[in-house]
Amino acid sequence: MIKRFRMSTALDVDDLLMECIPYAIRLANEKYKFDPPITIYEVDRWGKLDSRADVIFEFFDDPDFYRNQPVIQGAKEFVRKLSKMTDVFISTSIPPKYMGIRAERIMEEFPEIPPEHIYMGSRKDKLDVDILFDDGMHNVFKSNASYPILMRRPWNQSATGMLAVNNYDEFLKLLEVITTSYTYVEGTEEKPSIVVLVGPSGSDKRKIAKTLLEKSDCFGMLVSYTTKESASENESDLYIHISKNKFFDMLEHGEFFESTMYAGHGFGSRKEDVDRILRSGKIVLATMDICGAMALKTNYSGVTTVYIKQHRRELLTSILQKDGCIEDKVTRIIAIDDEKRNREICDHIVYHEGCDKTAENILSMLHLK
Repeated sequence: MIKRFRMSTALDVDDLLMECIPYAIRLANEKYKFDPPITIYEVDRWGKLDSRADVIFEFFDDPDFYRNQPVIQGAKEFVRKLSKMTDVFISTSIPPKYMGIRAERIMEEFPEIPPEHIYMGSRKDKLDVDILFDDGMHNVFKSNASYPILMRRPWNQSATGMLAVNNYDEFLKLLEVITTSYTYVEGTEEKPSIVVLVGPSGSDKRKIAKTLLEKSDCFGMLVSYTTKESASENESDLYIHISKNKFFDMLEHGEFFESTMYAGHGFGSRKEDVDRILRSGKIVLATMDICGAMALKTNYSGVTTVYIKQHRRELLTSILQKDGCIEDKVTRIIAIDDEKRNREICDHIVYHEGCDKTAENILSMLHLK
């Protein structure tokens, strides 16, 4: 790989490097003895919730909270690795009266970050960096960074279309993919072991996946788990319905290698299912957002991502014809423009020319015909 320049990365602090909401929840449960205890999944959106979980906000006005915030496991090693790959900056939003405490903690816990690289304030859209890594969906939406990346948390579950990861390893893999995308290296492509179809809502990636299964017996479909009760005819054999309690139980026990919440519904995929298909000698076929695709690239080799490019008019028509509330449809439409970044980092782009033709093009492109 040819290194063209050294990129710059701005990191959030709360719930990216140091525990914030989980720490406040523990303090609230200890102080008020909630029965059952408040869980992180009750904080399912940003800001006040009009629920018992709002009690956590009282801790955000205590200087000892900021002095004692635990560093997230793996954060120090993550910053050390990232510092060797990019110039690292801190972008943290914190009340002015606690800025001194926050700066001291950052310099103490993350000595690789120069003090002059620490920026404090809520206007993260003013930062001139290549990459912003943040758990605040509003910060990612407004960012002017070339690659704003979201750290998946329960409170940003409605995010769709944007670049997102579940953990530090996936972020580093995504950074590797982004950096590699700037350089074209000609060579013989190996047969993929996993093919992931990526595309915005309305791109027909699930219909195309079903067509690929009909046209070739080399694939084994990765079936995901969801709490979404109703599934269309085109989705019924791509998902296994489970209750929300079961979903969160599987999540807590680490059964999913990737998971997300969308429009209040949980979606997750099991590593065990991927391994089973690979053992059978078939190529794993999956339809995922870019977050799931990066999770596969992090955990497996031979992963090929294929972006399904659909005309904007067709995307809008498909979204508007879907069942669901107006808010859900608006979220999907807004996300269309964010998908451009996803397209840039996928291994292949295929234009939608009808499901049959598109499937044939994918098979040809991947040398599977």
